[in-house]
Amino acid sequence: MQRRTFLASIGAAAIAVGLTPTPTSAQAQGQAHARRADAYTWKNAVINGGGFVPGIIFNETERDLIYARTDIGGCYRWQQDSRTWKPLLDWVGRDRWGYSGVVSMATDPVDTHRVYAAVGTYTIDWDPNNGAVLYSDDKGETWGIAELPFKQGGNMPGRGMGERLVVNPADNAELYLGTPNGNGLWRSRDHGRTWAQVENFPNPGNFVVDPSNPLLADNQGVIWIDFDQVGGKIYVGVADPDDPLYVSDDGGSTWQAVPGAAEALGSAGGNRTIPGQSAMDDTNGYLYVVTSYDPGPYNGAPAAGNGGKILRLATRTGGWTDITPGYSPRGVIPGFGGITVDRKNPGTLMAATRNNWYPDEILYRSTDSGATWQLSWDYAEGQDRHDRFDMDNTGSPWLSWNGEDQGPQHAVKHGWMIDALAIDPHDSDRIMWGTGATIWGTEELTRWDAQGELIGQNEAGERVALPVKRFTVAVRAEGVEECAVLDLAALGGTLVSAVGDVGGFVHTELGRAEPMIDTDWSTGTSVDFAQYRRDIIVGTGNVHGNEKGHVGVSTDRGKTWKNAARVEGVPGDGHGGTVAISANGSRIFWTPGSSEVTPVYSTDLGETWIPVRGLPAGAKIRADRVESSLLYAFSGGTFYRSTDGGATFADTGATGLPTAGVDDFRAVPRHKKHLWLAGRGDEKTGVTGGMWRSKDGGTTWKRIATFETAESVGFGKAAKNAAYPAIYTSALIGGKAAIYRSTDGGSRWARLNDDDHQWAYSGSAITGDPLVYGRVYLTTNGRGIIYGDIVAS
Repeated sequence: MQRRTFLASIGAAAIAVGLTPTPTSAQAQGQAHARRADAYTWKNAVINGGGFVPGIIFNETERDLIYARTDIGGCYRWQQDSRTWKPLLDWVGRDRWGYSGVVSMATDPVDTHRVYAAVGTYTIDWDPNNGAVLYSDDKGETWGIAELPFKQGGNMPGRGMGERLVVNPADNAELYLGTPNGNGLWRSRDHGRTWAQVENFPNPGNFVVDPSNPLLADNQGVIWIDFDQVGGKIYVGVADPDDPLYVSDDGGSTWQAVPGAAEALGSAGGNRTIPGQSAMDDTNGYLYVVTSYDPGPYNGAPAAGNGGKILRLATRTGGWTDITPGYSPRGVIPGFGGITVDRKNPGTLMAATRNNWYPDEILYRSTDSGATWQLSWDYAEGQDRHDRFDMDNTGSPWLSWNGEDQGPQHAVKHGWMIDALAIDPHDSDRIMWGTGATIWGTEELTRWDAQGELIGQNEAGERVALPVKRFTVAVRAEGVEECAVLDLAALGGTLVSAVGDVGGFVHTELGRAEPMIDTDWSTGTSVDFAQYRRDIIVGTGNVHGNEKGHVGVSTDRGKTWKNAARVEGVPGDGHGGTVAISANGSRIFWTPGSSEVTPVYSTDLGETWIPVRGLPAGAKIRADRVESSLLYAFSGGTFYRSTDGGATFADTGATGLPTAGVDDFRAVPRHKKHLWLAGRGDEKTGVTGGMWRSKDGGTTWKRIATFETAESVGFGKAAKNAAYPAIYTSALIGGKAAIYRSTDGGSRWARLNDDDHQWAYSGSAITGDPLVYGRVYLTTNGRGIIYGDIVAS
């Protein structure tokens, strides 16, 4: 199916976009150098998860129609036959990369082919574009765009609350959207094509976490909308502890504050709280609301006391009941994230704590409308932990975080940041919940109810464990690839990655999830390998604490790793920087990130470190891929070279290179002194971007006129009868950001991806495969590791 994307402005007709415009003369010149190459197929190197899944949405009418949204990696639709998720927003390009942040989704219960996504990644100027509502009439295969006159925060605090976007089940042409920062409540009456503010909605919210911090200064605004399908009422939750809930009983014409809501919802343990989520039980006439100390997803409990409640509103009488669980193993409940009701079994509901960091999150379950609750785990005497279910992380072995159970703290957790919690409305046995790293699920949920209590009392009144036959909860994230990837190294048969939040991976099979690299990294930032001794791999990453080394070393092709010694003067809590290794593997080079410490090198695989002479702090180092004594470095427009194995560096005297906006330069395999440098430029300082190459070790450089900007450059196996490796780049040609390849040393370039495969922002690092011609690996900011292969003819 050919994708056609349409743009609908507020109150205006749709305008076609994404069609090929008539190029300007400059664009035509660029396009002449960038023709279509071989047809490509694109896949992920499998990680399964790796980022925050703040929403899981089941369609109430069609069985097995399920959507999941992520904070920076787009949204997905469940495929029941393969039990995998299909990405739906890979068509989002770099010009509107913020559309990959999905703040809310809605699936139409009347016409189940219709689905909607409220998008926009940041409400601050990091995202240059306003938000939008995307609308689809074919379950997300193709989308239209309704632009909004304000920003939305798919990756901002509060992104797990909601859902902010909903379809009116009584009139599916009508949708409501809750917005942040004083923009109030919005409504569409034409299936999401056009939007207007509900001008008579009285309260845009006022809750701000921290006005002094731009990332925390959002007015959280209008948080969620819920429908009483029996009583015909519309409820709206607002981030205002003193006025948190509104209702309309005339189809949204007028709105009133719900009596008693401020008293019921507005405080917990003396703390101001806001209504984070809701769930409706139409059979019994109950609206359930969970509150939390702040919008999340990171913060835990306040300094003292509980941080949240579960409240029940009887929609027919207006009576409020506090049904907060009376017990927590820790004594306090930090706040609540997700809540869900079982539509097949009225009176059954579940809720999750938010950021009960130690030892684990708690899932609560009630089968009597919240009168009593059972816990997913509990303590007995001696602090032994007893669980209702086993956690099976086979689908994502890295979810153990290379740890082991330590008393009540299990290596494989229920999760954290559990805002997405959903019982299948068609199957009481199926539940899924999202965490900061994955999706968990089971099809055995009702076995919980046959287990009874986890903990009882013996004759002496002591708390003791009761026998429980556990069921299994397993990974349900297959197909969801949400990692932000920072660097790649392709050895041939082995792909090494540096990955945000989860360290990094060594893939020997691209279709199989692997354990994470066993180092101290919280986020991997850079990887490299010795050209002539490819069993030696080095990497670096951010670490927490000042006692840990940033650099990791493997001498067995990534099977095992050893942490190198820490460098005096480099603090923890970040500072991963970049790493390189000489062609013969004899010397490792590390440039600490965000530090005043100059680069260092090691001659003993990281046991000791020696300061490099001649380089400023922050200079990025690369090794020549042929001559082990040759090393190169770049910083602030100056190019440096070492001829003594990296002990000392000197300015090559090169001119014409950009002074800012250079993220990548690389040495060419099998070609001594051949270098390529990619520059994205810097609009603030007027520095021009592009691509440069040198054939003399960085003394002279030639700018490749084809490129307006370039993010990265890498090399792979040469084409048949070609003398030069295939060159790959993520770059801008003729105004089009895409993935390009040259097979003739850089004279001609061909675009590899198409408009259906753009992944919002891709290619901050890129490399070809040294053994497979045409295969290219590229990083993304939220869609994991993408690789492409030429389609067999």
